[in-house]
Amino acid sequence: MKVTPTRLPGVVIVEPAVHGDGRGFFLETYHQRKYREAGIPDAFVQDNHSHSKKHTLRGLHAQLEHPQGKLVRAVKGEMFDVAVDIRVGSPSFGQWVGITLSGDNFRQLYIPAGFAHGFCVTSDEVDVEYKCTDFYAPGDEISVAWNDRQIGIEWPVREPRLSDKDKAASPLAALLDRLPRFEATPA
Repeated sequence: MKVTPTRLPGVVIVEPAVHGDGRGFFLETYHQRKYREAGIPDAFVQDNHSHSKKHTLRGLHAQLEHPQGKLVRAVKGEMFDVAVDIRVGSPSFGQWVGITLSGDNFRQLYIPAGFAHGFCVTSDEVDVEYKCTDFYAPGDEISVAWNDRQIGIEWPVREPRLSDKDKAASPLAALLDRLPRFEATPA
């Protein structure tokens, strides 16, 4: 397993070891001890699976009182996956990273609590599975505008398919009084 840090502290790309031959392949999509040793300390309590069609954009979502760390992967198809630091006072507040996850590249993106998450589908369809560190709490969720100019995400689609919730999402600046605060770890 290879773990690569991104420019956002705590957000990492995981490339599991894939063992393949003419019959197919095998990989561990999660192994608690190995992931913890690689710096992903969270315990996961909920697994989710979503299916989306081309140009669908989901996000940017986060929970406030029950923040979720997420370990995200595309099982089939391809997507552009994004994490945004929404911790007020963080040196990387409002910054984003995005990577392509696909059923062919086997990559995963780990997004710690305190970050918003979203993705858009770049293939005809995508199946996404992700593990969460806390349970989904619908009344606790916020949606940040996918096209917030201050964040400036370079999405690979100009006119995405959006849910009504995501169409009505607020810019990050309008949510400042509700967002989590950055807590620096002692040196």
